[in-house]
Amino acid sequence: MEVISFRIPKELKKAMKEVEINWSEEVRKFIEAKVREYKRKKALEEIDAMLASLPRVEKGTARSYVRDDRDSN
Repeated sequence: MEVISFRIPKELKKAMKEVEINWSEEVRKFIEAKVREYKRKKALEEIDAMLASLPRVEKGTARSYVRDDRDSN
């Protein structure tokens, strides 16, 4: 594992010591959740960009393709 550090106010550090919480685990979970959230957001942005670059089709095209496929069977 890697070690990271950051600064917090003394009052907050004192308050943290008064509470029985595994702060390392809590911070780790928070960071993991933020990374997952960022990756999802980035993936959605990439998908949106790909979809935006696709040519537009006339409304009802998908419906007519489905109807044609059903009628051919």
